[in-house]
Amino acid sequence: MWRTLIVTTFGRRALFCAFTLIASMPLARGQTPDLVTRGAYLAKAADCAGCHTAPPAPGKPQPHPFAGGLPMGSPFGTIWSSNITPDPQHGIGRYSYEDFARALREGVAPGGKHLYPAMPYPSFSKVSDGDMRALYAYFMHGVEPVAQAAPETHLPFPFSQRWALVFWNLAFRPTEPFTPDPKREAQWNRGAYLVQSLGHCGACHTPRGPAYNERGYTESSRTYLTGGTNDHWYAPNLTGVSGAGLGRIAPDDIAAFLKTGHGAGLATFGSMVQVVEDSTQYLDDQDLLAIASYLKSLPANGNGGTYDARSRAAQQSVAALRTGDDERPGAGLYQSACARCHKSDGAGEAFKYPRLAGNPAVLSEKPDSLVRMVLQGGNAPSTEHGPQPKKMPAFADKLTDTEIARVLTFVRSAWGNDASPVTTRDVRSMRDAVSKRAQP
Repeated sequence: MWRTLIVTTFGRRALFCAFTLIASMPLARGQTPDLVTRGAYLAKAADCAGCHTAPPAPGKPQPHPFAGGLPMGSPFGTIWSSNITPDPQHGIGRYSYEDFARALREGVAPGGKHLYPAMPYPSFSKVSDGDMRALYAYFMHGVEPVAQAAPETHLPFPFSQRWALVFWNLAFRPTEPFTPDPKREAQWNRGAYLVQSLGHCGACHTPRGPAYNERGYTESSRTYLTGGTNDHWYAPNLTGVSGAGLGRIAPDDIAAFLKTGHGAGLATFGSMVQVVEDSTQYLDDQDLLAIASYLKSLPANGNGGTYDARSRAAQQSVAALRTGDDERPGAGLYQSACARCHKSDGAGEAFKYPRLAGNPAVLSEKPDSLVRMVLQGGNAPSTEHGPQPKKMPAFADKLTDTEIARVLTFVRSAWGNDASPVTTRDVRSMRDAVSKRAQP
């Protein structure tokens, strides 16, 4: 399930492959090996392992896939993912198909227990009956049972009152299944289905309202996929906005980005790294191009910075950085700390270091992800078909809040970039937030 937070994933891919073998449990009537195999593919498309697998801990055995135990940050407190292996006591082994489908589509587990919408059941309400049955077959017969209880979620009052989710669902949960648009071609409809349902892209990339509701679930909403903040990461705009969105990114590059973590000189970072590692790299090329086709059809909506590589200011900044004459705040810091990888012209190096000139993530409406990345550093994804991942160092202990604000403001205004400045308060707020999150 394409989730909203970053976790450590060393060894996750090997674990995922090792434990998604077909179990020895006998298949029920109508549940063929082909159905289980199809379900395994759909579970990757939905990134179920990503949310329902605990992060590795130093000195401890590698966690079991799908056994739960991943802490998920929310504005209301930490929500722990559940065990979804077919263990009858701690997992979903006693679920009937109807129980399984209701949990995924309505957010209601057996016994009437309401699930928090950190579980993207509003998106899964659009999963087709055929795909739902394949997923059920896989989780009952293709996943190893794990007799392990996941930590219980204990949110403070009033969020601990799950019965109140009845009213949340009435107000916000979509109830209509996905319906193909007869005016669109098959590729577009396939992409729309994957993005809106299994992929649940809107869970991260759509802004949320005061009740933590996504402000739109399809392209009919002007706010759908226009960018959203989750767990201190800002998922960028996926509409046709030319600066901060996908307006300048070709469909083939979008597909490559999802397959390898690299495309159009861009590189995956932050919480999207785990999405690529655990989910999208396993999708076939037809589905990746279908996703790209759908995203490229979305009209430009939302805000963010702009990019014009031909502007006079862009040419001046490139020339000044090359000669060392640029005295703007942050320019010297960029040259000493960033230019070795991202280059003086902001062009980066293909398949190694992302370009910063015209990068939609750099031009995003909110600089949260940039600030967090500079503070904490990070890795590019490790994929079967992508290059060797490179690491960005952390600068939390090397640069002050003022220095980080200046260098990011410079990056968001150089080489033709034109995005809002980053303030010292932005950096201090993020530093405090990630520091608290790291505490046990």
